[in-house]
Amino acid sequence: METHPSYTALNSLVSKYPGAAGCLFQTYNDIFYAQNWQDVTVVELEDCKRGAVRGRRPNTTQTLNVVPCGIHELVSFEWLRHAFEALDNPEDIHLAITSDDASLVYYKISRGIVKPPV
Repeated sequence: METHPSYTALNSLVSKYPGAAGCLFQTYNDIFYAQNWQDVTVVELEDCKRGAVRGRRPNTTQTLNVVPCGIHELVSFEWLRHAFEALDNPEDIHLAITSDDASLVYYKISRGIVKPPV
């Protein structure tokens, strides 16, 4: 991981939260290199003990927040509340659920009950 180009952007959070380092590394690389998001930054979520990724999809203006977590991690309502608060209470966040086989699935999580778009 230390020799990968993305390590420079992730170094401080990878060393501070080693338990979430793999999830952050996998999510950041997918968003930055595979999906080519713009204005990608890493944000610390101290209460969740991890980093999150913030940026924009190509050709869009909306900033999205992505919180990486492992498939075997427990995600509680309190954990999600802390994530929303640390990200300045956006309308929604995306969970990037990673697994050991390099699978990555994104779920959109909104505050409260939200009617899905038709």
